[in-house]
Amino acid sequence: MNKVQANQTTAQPLLSSTAKIAIIGGGVAGSTIALRFAELGLNTTLIEKGPSLVNGPPICHLHAGGNLYREICDEQCITLLQQSIDTVRVYPQSVNVRPTVIALPKTDHGQPEDLLPRLEKLRAKYSELVAKDSRNKVLGEPADYFRFYSRDEVDVLRSKAIPNEATQDSDWLISFAHHVDLDRLKFPVLLVQEYGLSAFRFAAIASLAIDTLPSCHLQTDSQVVAIIQQKTALGWQVSTQYQQSQTIHHQQFDYVINACGFKSGEIDDMVSAKRKRMVEFKAAYVAHWPECQGLWPEIVFYGERGTPQGMAQLTPYPDGYFQLHGMTQDITLFDQGLVASCQQSAQPKLAQRFIEKIDKQWPEQLVNNRTLGSIEHIAQFVPGFNTATVAAKPLFGAQQIPGEDADLRTADVSFYGQHYARTEIVKASSALAAADAILQNLVDCGLIAESELGNYLTEHYFPISQQCSEYEVTERAIMLAKQRDYPIALAKNL
Repeated sequence: MNKVQANQTTAQPLLSSTAKIAIIGGGVAGSTIALRFAELGLNTTLIEKGPSLVNGPPICHLHAGGNLYREICDEQCITLLQQSIDTVRVYPQSVNVRPTVIALPKTDHGQPEDLLPRLEKLRAKYSELVAKDSRNKVLGEPADYFRFYSRDEVDVLRSKAIPNEATQDSDWLISFAHHVDLDRLKFPVLLVQEYGLSAFRFAAIASLAIDTLPSCHLQTDSQVVAIIQQKTALGWQVSTQYQQSQTIHHQQFDYVINACGFKSGEIDDMVSAKRKRMVEFKAAYVAHWPECQGLWPEIVFYGERGTPQGMAQLTPYPDGYFQLHGMTQDITLFDQGLVASCQQSAQPKLAQRFIEKIDKQWPEQLVNNRTLGSIEHIAQFVPGFNTATVAAKPLFGAQQIPGEDADLRTADVSFYGQHYARTEIVKASSALAAADAILQNLVDCGLIAESELGNYLTEHYFPISQQCSEYEVTERAIMLAKQRDYPIALAKNL
């Protein structure tokens, strides 16, 4: 494929560096770093084991404030807010612009008012970021970042028809008012501007831009089998094997980035890099509810993780499709699904049954049982949802968590020795922060000149990525959904 399409303008590379960068792993982190570097003109090779980019753990939510996680500290929430704003600015076509409604069941240990102090901090931070740079106003007006609605206010909405478009924030609550068993909830309920994030559209943008960028060399279906540090220089020899070949290819690079997600430990072991990390296998489920009409927000019912009353999450897509999470051991979480690395290896060892789900396929009965269980979990709050049906195989994968804190949700990158970095993002919105940190390290190592970067050491420069049109992104996202056997609704914007 021609790297430069006739209908697109090209940007001159900013950097004259001759450094060659290898990125191992084409997930959210690897793809984002590849785009960040190649847009600047760095010679970047992206090596991906699978046939396409961004095909890892389920992504559906832009955590613009971390309000799904009561257990994390305010600092993590503020970091997630800042990173989410950056993500919307760079990848606007991947965002489903609709708010999230958060409700506390009467069985929950908390009270809605407990959320207020953190929300006020987040709103103040968002207001500060917008005042600093008006381009940060991607979540609506700061004053409207969140709002609580009383039982009386929600009851009034039940008399209104469910709209197809929102003209005011309360319109998003009309379907909630019609379909949720309000007697099971504590009031007020919260509406917050945490949007959706589409994995298929994210993958589409990455692949479209990489197709176009002359500095980015994508190698799919390629497995890294060895990495050896060069004896005469600070670089690396990376050996890869194409899926359909027995031939081993050796390539020389000045800097290696390990972006292998839950398999990062395998690459660490190749270079004898010690690292404590955890890996958690998780799944989300896809259901179809044809009776669904009109405008739906994302809806989250709080609960205690790992118990039968774990959080229930209903994420809407067009045409009556929903992605479902239930933070119980029978739905999104799995018994023995969280494992840690050991003294002998940086790679946590998932049980074989999880590896088979990742590398092969799920047994049909398990797909049905877990999807129906997730439908039932949602239906305890949305009774009509019990008529929803299994629509596809689960969205699944393993998520890495660096260190020893299973509740950590903000992380970006760590370094080993010289000229080797590992991305350790937990949430997709942290990928840009990881790219920024590694770019700074390239400057510190003398591989690129800070003077050539100018403001773009900290500001994001994505002229080619941001040329992707709505039509192009949707078409490529639909193609990827079909290739991966998922409903095309998951590739469309609301």
